[in-house]
Amino acid sequence: MASEPTSSTAEATSAEEDGWELFAHDADIGVRGFGATREAAFEGAAMALNAVLTSPGGVRPSQAIEISCEAPDDEFLLVDWLNALVYEMATRGMLFGRFKVHIEGHELHGQAWGEPIDAARHSPATEVKGATYTELRVAKLADGRWVAQCIVDV
Repeated sequence: MASEPTSSTAEATSAEEDGWELFAHDADIGVRGFGATREAAFEGAAMALNAVLTSPGGVRPSQAIEISCEAPDDEFLLVDWLNALVYEMATRGMLFGRFKVHIEGHELHGQAWGEPIDAARHSPATEVKGATYTELRVAKLADGRWVAQCIVDV
C-alpha cells in the first residue's frame, strides 16, 4: 500500500526504538507507529493519533480505559483500534498519553491511560473524525521492526 516510512518527519525513530510519527497527506494527516513487535507499532500509532490533537507528553495517565476489538486481518484491526480510541476520546471527553496492546491472532485487547480534556492545558489543535483505509499498512520491515499506519480524517 504505502512506501517504506522515511525519517524526514519529526519524531521519527531509529531502528532500535519504538516510536511514532505524523506524515503529510493532502487535507488529512497520516499516523504511523513503529515497534519491535506488532503490538508496539499499534501503541505507537495510537500515540501518533493523540499527537494530532495535543502533545502526548502533556497528558496525565490518570484514568485507564479498556478497549477490545477483533477484525479479519492486521490492517482492519489497526483501523478498528484507532477508531475505538477516537470513540472513547469523543464520548468520554478524554485525551490519552499511554497505551498497552496485546494482540492474539486478530483480537486486540488494549488499555489507554489518559485524563479529561483541559482546553487551557492541552490546547487541542483539531478533532480527529476517524481512521481511514487510505495508506493503510501493517507490516514487518526489512530491519525487523513493525510499522502500523493509516490516514486519519480531521
